[in-house]
Amino acid sequence: MNKSQTISLWGQLELPDGLLFGTDGIRGKAGDLLTAALAMRVGYWAGQVLREVSGDHAPVILGRDSRNSSDMLATALSSGLTSAGLDVWDLGMCPTPIVAHVASTTRAIGGVMISASHNPPGDNGIKFFGATGSKLAPDLQQRIEQAIRGDLHIESTHGDNVWGQHVYRPELLEGYLSHLVAPLIHESATPFVGLKIVLDLAWGAATRTAVDVFERLGAKVIALHESPNGDRINVNCGSTHLGNLRDAVKLHDADLGVAFDGDADRALCVDSQGRTVDGDYILYLWGKQLLQRGQLPDATIVSTVMSNLGFERAWGKLGGTLIRASVGDQYVHAEMVATGAALGGEQSGHILCPRFGVSGDGLMTALHMADLVQQSGGNLADLVDGSFQTYPQILRNVRVDDRATRLNWQSCRPVVDAIAAAELAMGDKGRILVRASGTEPVIRVMVEAQTMAMVNEWTDKLVALVDHHLAS
Repeated sequence: MNKSQTISLWGQLELPDGLLFGTDGIRGKAGDLLTAALAMRVGYWAGQVLREVSGDHAPVILGRDSRNSSDMLATALSSGLTSAGLDVWDLGMCPTPIVAHVASTTRAIGGVMISASHNPPGDNGIKFFGATGSKLAPDLQQRIEQAIRGDLHIESTHGDNVWGQHVYRPELLEGYLSHLVAPLIHESATPFVGLKIVLDLAWGAATRTAVDVFERLGAKVIALHESPNGDRINVNCGSTHLGNLRDAVKLHDADLGVAFDGDADRALCVDSQGRTVDGDYILYLWGKQLLQRGQLPDATIVSTVMSNLGFERAWGKLGGTLIRASVGDQYVHAEMVATGAALGGEQSGHILCPRFGVSGDGLMTALHMADLVQQSGGNLADLVDGSFQTYPQILRNVRVDDRATRLNWQSCRPVVDAIAAAELAMGDKGRILVRASGTEPVIRVMVEAQTMAMVNEWTDKLVALVDHHLAS
């Protein structure tokens, strides 16, 4: 069977008019956009592009979260990759950062994760990593998409009847876990003895690793939503719904709580008072520790346009520099590479620290936050009290189903004029950010100011205008 015969078996696909690849791979409703036919086509052309770039017959690492559709998409994607002549090393259900780590530490030419991260159970996604563990470069994603659409011809690099093998490799997870734990072991193999922590595993990928790692280090763990459940992943739990975690931390008088999202590439914390410790606080506290240890070049942290002004000004008082990138961990990573920064991340809990991991990693973040608490001899609330006060901030989502309208919202003069008026009125006492989401059909409106009254006033005005002019 030659290449054209292979592709013809897959039939015609109904592809959207807009780009398939967004800010975090391909994401959409399983069975709607994300079908087995699409996944197989994506796998085949991704395999061709990866082989073209690497010139190698090395394997591709494959992982998935607990969604009901993940096995279907993983199987179809693997069929495409193996039909392109590549071997697939299947890790099974696992956190996204494991795929990135294994890709970077083996002879693999890339990795792919089946997950929609923090999205609801009915959604899913396909995101690729390069051989270094970083997200696959945009130009390579563009080549894959062009090939899928028939707009790019790539000559097959393997002969007829040469197929790859699908091999189950769950043992590769242990190397990742050992890599995470090693920097935390000093005088004792169980440095977290005496630490009580609540983990919200969101019925997702963290259920495979998180409890084991913390208990291995000696912590007492109370686990919530601790088994994989494709019907309930992210539903009223995890990093987007912290209520259950707050209650459990207070009930068990824990030192801290940590909530993961569905694929465990992000983490948020809760202190003993029930306060949310988001990515801004994590960056400040971890950055301060790294700075004291001489491990933070130029006292620089990379965050995003979403980070709170309170964080920025507090970090400046320590003599540090905060660089803001666009929202998305790939943009944070690019800015870190460009500036040589050793720590970066997002308010939502995607944290990158190349010293300890190659990608945004919720479990890595959780372990180092626990280490901070243990090293301080107190609890997370004490560390938060000694950090900074956030400016009041509201983030509201306005659903805008039409993709073209959503992505071109800046052409709407009434909205743009209202933003300019708000910025003029607030001056240096606040700021506004309006942006189209890269993963959901919404426009996000964020207002931040010194007073809650000012935040409420401008949030209500801007949300009403976006809804009136763009959502209808």
